[in-house]
Amino acid sequence: MSEFQPFPDFHMDVLKEVGNIGAGHAATALSRLLDKPVDMLVPKVRMVEFEEISASVGGSENVVVAIFLRVEGETPGNMFFILSQRSAKMLLHSLVGIEVENDESYTEMELSALNEIGNILAGSYLTSLADFTHLHMVPTVPGLAIDMAGAILSYGLLQYGQMGDHALLIDTTFLDGGDAIEGHFFLIPDPESFDKIFAALGVAE
Repeated sequence: MSEFQPFPDFHMDVLKEVGNIGAGHAATALSRLLDKPVDMLVPKVRMVEFEEISASVGGSENVVVAIFLRVEGETPGNMFFILSQRSAKMLLHSLVGIEVENDESYTEMELSALNEIGNILAGSYLTSLADFTHLHMVPTVPGLAIDMAGAILSYGLLQYGQMGDHALLIDTTFLDGGDAIEGHFFLIPDPESFDKIFAALGVAE
């Protein structure tokens, strides 16, 4: 998959810094919630075209765990935090101490924990972006779905109409001993929202 680069390098540098600070906020928030250290690698930040989102998480027919929420305010958009089922189970065991009983089904406790972790991550990245831009951004209550990646994205389109044609992808990696647990965070601003974000950051062309 070729990297999509709709913005100049200095725009991307700003977005990468937002991702770095957001990851730091997320690790701190999760550590407080769980009362234990949470280690996260510096995230990889890049742009992908909307059609390539499914491919970046294993393909449109790959069953994934997704936390989804809508961003409201001055720069509306959609946010997804997507995990493979294996990563979701590893994350539950590592962070929350929940023993995995079945790789393909989830208890209410597991779903609630995943929803809370996704909510903290999404909120941390959104807070980072809002602090940088001084723009008003409000997340809705998150929803959780376990389905094919393509179906989850289609649901987002049906709920909120046309999304922008590109997404900010932040690859988030948790460390548990020698294991790396990977998740994929997507911010898909509505058309014109990226222009407002960059204008607020003072890097508009």
